[in-house]
Amino acid sequence: MALPAALQGRLSLPVIGAPMFLVSGPELVVAQCTSGIVGAIPSLNARPPELLDAWLRQISSACAAHAAAHPGARVAPHAVNLIVNRANARLEQDIDVVVANRVPVVITSLSAPDDIVPRIHAYGGIVLHDVISTRHARRALKAGVDGLVLVCAGAGGHAGTLSPFALLSEVRAFYDGLVALSGAIATGSGILAAQAMGADLAYIGTRFIATDESNAGDAYKSMIVDASAADIAYTSLFSGVHGNYLKPSIAAAGLDPDNLPAPEPGASYRRRDDRPPAWKTIWGAGQGVGAIDAVQPVAAVVARLASEYHAARRALAAAAITE
Repeated sequence: MALPAALQGRLSLPVIGAPMFLVSGPELVVAQCTSGIVGAIPSLNARPPELLDAWLRQISSACAAHAAAHPGARVAPHAVNLIVNRANARLEQDIDVVVANRVPVVITSLSAPDDIVPRIHAYGGIVLHDVISTRHARRALKAGVDGLVLVCAGAGGHAGTLSPFALLSEVRAFYDGLVALSGAIATGSGILAAQAMGADLAYIGTRFIATDESNAGDAYKSMIVDASAADIAYTSLFSGVHGNYLKPSIAAAGLDPDNLPAPEPGASYRRRDDRPPAWKTIWGAGQGVGAIDAVQPVAAVVARLASEYHAARRALAAAAITE
């Protein structure tokens, strides 16, 4: 489908940089946007909450300055991720800040954003919603969202269990609008594959953890570079919601990643700041980590993805069977 006006002509690659807890900050978002992909930040990363307004102003100002200094450059819009859940006590405050800053793209997660969509649409912004099933997709569309983010098996963070082939196919059976696809996408050929399957955009997070601009610590970045898909554990133990985590970080916390205890009954930890302290050093990552071999600036990562993407397009065209 045609991209929304907010994205048309502004992307160097069909990619959204996924918002990552504690990892995504203004520097990462600005580097992504000025490289031509959507950069996104979780509102909850701004602590105290009053910092969110300053961060959004910083992002807008830096992107505008880059655009002015580089006429003709593709500078992508930025996005904010909002956790729509009763446990998020600062949701209303964050929405007010997002609206005041006229954030062009809002990515909502967990509950359907019924009350949020009209407020974002009022100033011309668009809303995308994370889903892991067709049931969630239908509910989000009922709320009036402008697009869906399919969070499939292998994605970093709170991923679903469905193959991207399965979920995308089922969603496309009833929805022809904007779809971003996630699930272990870490190369340019993976971006092209997402498009070939019927997605409009690839949704990539883990690939940007090991970048100079991310807020991840050096140990986290090194672990990403050294890891492979076999080093990822899928569990609900650490947040109350199933997600993918680096096994070496689990082991460093004194747990056996291959024999994890059952979660405490009723534990949800959805606020992220109410988790046991030891769990704050257990790091999320998707199954695409094996494609990451170095810590680089975001611009270099995007340039590499673009080179791989165009090479994959040429190779696919050359291999096409003709009648």
